[in-house]
This record gives sequence, C-alpha cells and structure tokens, in this order.
Amino acid sequence: MHNPCAVIPVYNHEAAVPAVVRSLLDSGLPCLLVDDGSSLACAAVLAQLATLNNVSLVTLPTNQGKGGAVMIGFREAARLGFTHALQVDADGQHDLRAVSTFLDASRTHPEALICGYPEYDHSVPKGRLYGRYLTHVWVWINSLSLQIRDSMCGFRIYPLRPVLALMDSANIGKRMDFDSDIIVRLSWRNQPMLWLPTKVHYPADGLSHFRMVHDNALISSMHTRLFFGMLLRAPMILWRRWQA
Repeated sequence: MHNPCAVIPVYNHEAAVPAVVRSLLDSGLPCLLVDDGSSLACAAVLAQLATLNNVSLVTLPTNQGKGGAVMIGFREAARLGFTHALQVDADGQHDLRAVSTFLDASRTHPEALICGYPEYDHSVPKGRLYGRYLTHVWVWINSLSLQIRDSMCGFRIYPLRPVLALMDSANIGKRMDFDSDIIVRLSWRNQPMLWLPTKVHYPADGLSHFRMVHDNALISSMHTRLFFGMLLRAPMILWRRWQA
C-alpha cells in the first residue's frame, strides 16, 4: 500500500508557503501543514490554505522546533491513513519539480526511505556549505557506513511504519539536529535507503531559523550522543548488516 502526503513544518514562512503548497497539490500530493507556533500573520495564511481541498492543518500552541513539528506531522499523517510522508521545507528552497521522481521511486520501493542529496547553486551560504562536510564525516563514523550521502537535507519520503516505531523507542532531536539524528538511527536499524539528487536554492529574501552558535552546539551534542550510542550498538548494527 502506498498512500503518500507532504508534511510541511511552518514557522513564520507566510510569504513562501502558499507557493510550496500549490506546487505540491499540482503534483497530486495532499498537504499536511504543521504550524509550529507561528505569528498571527502566518497563522492566518495557514488557516486560509487549510480551506483548500487536500490540505490539513495542525496548530501547535508553542514552537517545538523543526524536528518536533515534523514528528507531530508524521503521527497525524499516520492517523489520517497515509503510509508515506514527504518532508519538505516551507521556505521554498527545494526544487519541487523533483517531487514526481521521488514519488515514483517510493512507489517502486515502498519500504525504502527516499533521500535527497542536494545540488547547490551559487546562492548557498559558504559557511553552511563547508560546515556540512564535518557533519558528513561524523555521520559516516556514527552510522558505521558510507551509505548516508547527505544527512542534513530535509527533502525525503519516509515510510511511516518504521519511522513511527523508531519515534516510539528513541529520543530524537527536535530542532535542527533532527534530520541527521533520525537518519543515523534508521541506518542502525538497517533501514533501506535510496538517494536521488535534488536542486537546492537559498532565496535572497528567504527566512532562515538556523542559529549559528546555538544550532551548531546542538548538532555537536547530537554527534556526541550518536557516537556513544553507536559504540553500544556496534555489534548489533554489524550483525544486522551481515544478515541482510
């Protein structure tokens, strides 16, 4: 069974999110918006979008962080009867022309996590770009594998059953550490993954909630937790891969 939707965490992206929703609806994908404690102006835009066919809205009273909003969206998507969820950012940085390719891959391999690895244009901030390389190295160490091509790109189609099982048994990062944390933990469980290129553009007037000092510290703490978690689980991780 393959019944996908898009899960879109939104925090004060009222200028960009309408175009994201329209593009996803044009691709035939129902949209689940998660208002992560946005301003009144953004909340009003989301409420208007929620009047459209195939658009649902979950409103959180306080900001939970990107990962917290996405995970609440996953649970709501499963409750609504969806089997897969495309995680997509609300700021318009992802090239949504790739949605149909990702959906085709997910239909063909419904058990797999379909992951985007970014192809950046000139708009990418150089500090963010270079910082990703350090994360790549730590992710390869913590996953005991070179399988994960990019752990920070938030453009993925998740099969909800194994993801909800992981969420019920692990404390996954709720903010900017979410994307790397969940994919490493899924790799520990031998989750099948497929990788597809996706173009990424940073709009000149885009709104970023990445806090350089705070979020880098959060990500460093995540890598430390994953490292010691990997050491504890290494025999089981390697055993599962040997049996696969």
